[in-house]
Amino acid sequence: MNQTDFLVSKPSFWAGMARVLDLGCTLPSYNLSKSPEEADRRAITNDWANVGQDILHAIREFSIGEGC
Repeated sequence: MNQTDFLVSKPSFWAGMARVLDLGCTLPSYNLSKSPEEADRRAITNDWANVGQDILHAIREFSIGEGC
């Protein structure tokens, strides 16, 4: 599958500790998009691509199992 994580953080213990101690918000943000609309478009496009891959996988599995 072609899953992405551009709208999700990739947390680690040390990154979490640094964020707790970063009272001035000096650490960079993650997964920025130019606008909320762009973030939505990217997420929806990725979701539908994954749906298509799931359907294709199901078709292939059904086709393989047909002859049994």
